[in-house]
Amino acid sequence: MKKFNIRKVLDGLTAASSSSSSSSATAQPGTPRENDVVQETLQSEHFQLCKTVRHGFPYQPSSMAFDPVQKILAIGTQSGALRLFGRAGVECYCQHESGAAVIQLQFLINEGALVSALADDSIHLWNLRQKIPAILHSLKFNRERITYCHLPFQSKWLYIGTERGNIHIVNVESFTLSGYVIMWNKAIELSTKTHPGPVVHISDNPMDEGKLLIGFECGVVVLWDLKCKKADYRYNYDEAIHSVDWHHEGKQFVCSHSDGTLTTWNVRAPAKPAQIITPHGKQPKDGKKPEPCKPILKVEYKTTRAGDPFHVLSGGLSYDTVGRRACLTVMHGKSTAVLEMDYPIVDFLTLCETPYPNDFQEPYAVVVLLEKDLVVIDLGQIGYPIFENPYPLTIHESPVTCCEYFADCPAELIPALYSVGSRQKRQGYSKKEWPISGGNWGQGTQSYPEIIITGHADGSIKFWDASAFMLQVLYKLKTAKVFERARGKEEKPSADIVEEDPFAIQTLSWCPESRMLCVAGVSAHVIAYRFSKQEVTTEEVQLLEVRMQGEFTDGDSPDPGGDQTPTQLTPGASSSPQESEPLAQPSTGSNSSDGPRDNIPCLQVRSSPLKQSPGYQVELVIQLVWVSGEPPQPITSLAINSSYGLVVFGNSSGLAVVDYLQKTLLLNMGTTELYSPSDPYQRQPRSPRKQRQPSGALGDSNDGSNTSEDRCKSPTSDAKDNSFTRSRSSSVTSIDRESREAISAFHFCESYPRKNDSLISPCLLVGTTQGSVMMVALSLPPGGDQRLQQPVGISSCGTLVSLKGDILTMALLDSTGALLPPSYEPWYDPNASDEEKEKTRRRRPASPPSSQEGPDSQFAVLCSEKQAKVVAMPSHTRIYKHNITESSFVLRADVVQMAGANCIACFCANGHIMTLSLPSLRPLLDVNYLPLTDMRIARTFSFSNLGQALYLTSATEIQRITYSQETCDNLQEMLSELFTPVETPEAPNRGFFKGLFGGGAQSLDREDLFGETAAGKASRSLAQHIPGPGGMEGMKGAASGVVGDLARARIALDERGQKLGELEERTAAMMASADSFSKHAHDMMLKYKDKKWYQL
Repeated sequence: MKKFNIRKVLDGLTAASSSSSSSSATAQPGTPRENDVVQETLQSEHFQLCKTVRHGFPYQPSSMAFDPVQKILAIGTQSGALRLFGRAGVECYCQHESGAAVIQLQFLINEGALVSALADDSIHLWNLRQKIPAILHSLKFNRERITYCHLPFQSKWLYIGTERGNIHIVNVESFTLSGYVIMWNKAIELSTKTHPGPVVHISDNPMDEGKLLIGFECGVVVLWDLKCKKADYRYNYDEAIHSVDWHHEGKQFVCSHSDGTLTTWNVRAPAKPAQIITPHGKQPKDGKKPEPCKPILKVEYKTTRAGDPFHVLSGGLSYDTVGRRACLTVMHGKSTAVLEMDYPIVDFLTLCETPYPNDFQEPYAVVVLLEKDLVVIDLGQIGYPIFENPYPLTIHESPVTCCEYFADCPAELIPALYSVGSRQKRQGYSKKEWPISGGNWGQGTQSYPEIIITGHADGSIKFWDASAFMLQVLYKLKTAKVFERARGKEEKPSADIVEEDPFAIQTLSWCPESRMLCVAGVSAHVIAYRFSKQEVTTEEVQLLEVRMQGEFTDGDSPDPGGDQTPTQLTPGASSSPQESEPLAQPSTGSNSSDGPRDNIPCLQVRSSPLKQSPGYQVELVIQLVWVSGEPPQPITSLAINSSYGLVVFGNSSGLAVVDYLQKTLLLNMGTTELYSPSDPYQRQPRSPRKQRQPSGALGDSNDGSNTSEDRCKSPTSDAKDNSFTRSRSSSVTSIDRESREAISAFHFCESYPRKNDSLISPCLLVGTTQGSVMMVALSLPPGGDQRLQQPVGISSCGTLVSLKGDILTMALLDSTGALLPPSYEPWYDPNASDEEKEKTRRRRPASPPSSQEGPDSQFAVLCSEKQAKVVAMPSHTRIYKHNITESSFVLRADVVQMAGANCIACFCANGHIMTLSLPSLRPLLDVNYLPLTDMRIARTFSFSNLGQALYLTSATEIQRITYSQETCDNLQEMLSELFTPVETPEAPNRGFFKGLFGGGAQSLDREDLFGETAAGKASRSLAQHIPGPGGMEGMKGAASGVVGDLARARIALDERGQKLGELEERTAAMMASADSFSKHAHDMMLKYKDKKWYQL
């Protein structure tokens, strides 16, 4: 009969009535308790949650705009996001609340403002003069759908075209509608019986602001006289229009059409086009019309002083180019360049030297927004090379499958990774500076090194410098180079368990101090890497094959012992210490068609010599093999320790410990064998299953309906997984997982292996999906040559403690509550001379236990999906316990350093982010931040030290957040500035003759036309004005921090100085004009003073 424990009952009652439950008296969350074992410094006021920056390519982009004076690029997306880019490191993310697609963006050039038009027929004015842009005004159209917007340079009147063919005019200062409306039936000819379709283009004549060019979808273009309120000219073409652009002199314009043609029209000759060309059409010899092509979706017509104009266009390829990639065509004089793109083109913009539409444009670059990339083409160099992109837009180059975040890394790591990564850069870029160069970096004080590591579906691993809220790729490692690649489908190895992406990274373990890296892939392979600054050629890759067999079917016989499991070691170079020893029971792989696959790995390691560049170089490849027709189970946990020279990994079959120095398998044990015979936590052995049902490729423990065929899916194809409704709690929901206890976590430490031990020694903590935490003792031989010759001893010490749900993280604290990190060996170059190796090669000893009156000198911190516990060592007494969640489950938990102390940070499936103090497990933070919408977030969420965290918010973007109050307080200073005071370039000189004969640009007083006095009020039911929060937020943003004050004062002074300068120039010009007039008048008087009237 189970012993009744009144203390546990009281604990349970406390857990039910309060958010905190522990074996000591409960207290208010965030406040220390009187009888705490360790005096804690962390309080609730140290924590606050907020988003910081978003990196990566804007997911599903839909529109783009560029400010040619501020040199800022804006990109809108289909989910209503807005991303703004300046110089390298200047990025900003904002979001429209509605989430509707951004269909068009328009900068108020050099004004620090942006207008966005959304698919829900709303327009918004964004204030960019603050660190975090905010909406100042919004206008929601009720009766008409917005199709096109146009804001002339230095104008406050925004033209809005609609699906009905009407044009409305909005004052961008007050965001009110003008009573002036251009109705479609007034614009087209009265004799026309059909509706012209939506407005697809609006622009004013570069030389006459009073003339508005309106393009309708049906092919009709109208030149509208704003003053006279009538159509001057109508231009008809029988193909639908996609875009229109003016020649800067205002005498010609060009249209792109749905049949792949470009028509050029003279303004005063509306009868027929001056020119019709089909850039990609085959010209028939008999003079007939060329064959129709695909639509030209956009054309831009840009002029130069020195030579021929540029026509830049997207689309228009002939229909026989099926399967050809999207192209951008650049026509300059007689030459036509067709530039192939990797993805479909969303939009493009030609960057020009002047913001004035009535001057020679002088184009110098083209920004091309693709579905998954941003390309900038240099128009000034032969061959149109692209600029090297300084933004971190290649996160999704191959889909991200795992992600880890390391804050406060060793200072020398980033330079070391950068030096080896700089050799990987492509050549052939434009030699010019990146043209999107606006904004200024933040003035942040956050100076510690931060590194993000992303694992990808193609087997690549990228190291990123994430310091100071920026992101830059440092180094890329391709793990697939270790394996043979199948040439074609016929040669595909039949042992593959994953059809797509067989090299995809599933999990990784990295030791920043020793620079050792270990990765596990979906094909049940583990690779250990060392970091070296020297190139080396490996004659034969060291390979270790492991046969992991957790349960036995009726036909199987158990292995004689845990560490007697058959393994195969492939000897490598002559320096291998194993060469002289016999192979440990070499396995004979069978893959015949009449029998089950056995003892064969899923991937073939390359047999030819491997040239390894400076950077990460392969130390050892470990592969799990098929067992009696059953593919190996996916690896669920992984750890490496450089001090011990060990790699440990586990799955639902058990765990394996490998000595990567001696290249030998030390332990291969089923999970149930880890429990000692007298273990009170031991699970009863279950009946063998008839059919093996593995869990999903990325450890996404799906329900028990998966067959082995279900494994043959790419880890990135989680479309079916998008709604995260199931529970990962194995003890509650999954019968399949209940029957197979998998290894879920490891932690190397220096602790007491057994209860009431008196000596500290190397240990390994093992956590399982059933909530058990077991201790494994490690016996290491002395260093030097003996380490390479004597075996490492391993013994299981039984269960330390049991929790509810999967074990997620484990850590060790000393008696003062300070974290005891795993010991490590400082980095040394494996290819350096022996003397240099010995200088740096020394094992970092574990911290000596602090003196304490009681027998316990350590605390083991253990966190599962459901609860956290702190256990005193070596007495194994539970000191604290906290039930984190009842209805949900924790997806990610990490023990992190924060404000000079330690805490547990948790992310729950219900979207809550929580922190718990250590060791007392007091709740310090609980914020309902983000409901889990897809598996990507669960797979990539990662906490780091100093209050930093991140996750993949989309397939292409990383969202960084902070849970530190200090970082939130300093966020304004740390963020980059988008708007910088810049003088607007001078307007083009009209010239003497143009001024004399009226040939220059004609200005228009739009206020007289569109203002309320002239045009009246617009219908109230047409659109609803919504004041935005940006006004107050702007004041708060500018008011917080000295930098904001200084920036605001500087802008005001610059603007005032600019206006005074302009006033002074105008006054001087007027005085000069008056003097000139006075002189001419005096001369005329002298000339005609004495003449009679008939002599004149």
